[in-house]
Amino acid sequence: MSWVITAIVAGTAVSTYGQIEAGKAQQDALEEQARQEKIAAEGRELQRRQELNKVLASNVVGASMSGMTGEGTPASIALESAKQIGTSEGMIGLSEKLQRAQLRRQGAMARSTANIQATSTLLKGASNVLQS
Repeated sequence: MSWVITAIVAGTAVSTYGQIEAGKAQQDALEEQARQEKIAAEGRELQRRQELNKVLASNVVGASMSGMTGEGTPASIALESAKQIGTSEGMIGLSEKLQRAQLRRQGAMARSTANIQATSTLLKGASNVLQS
């Protein structure tokens, strides 16, 4: 009969360990995904800034070629445009940060769920040992 109890305890221990490790692995995977998202977001931001700089440079060249000065309505339009671009960049950055935070929360939740499942497995194993 003691071999049955040993088998139950061993099976429970292996199952519990597997659940905990699976939770850790899932959390690590989501943390890595969040890190990769951050790198990708930085790359996208750099690309957007380069494209914006090209457009702004061509606008300055076009305005100077047409004889416009940096005063008055064109300057006001450029300033308002820069404000809108800044706001847009801020919203994009915030959205990407929220997405990364969500991935990290999912990872923490996966690990927590695995720990709860492992505890449940231990309790079931203890119950099986007591019934044997």
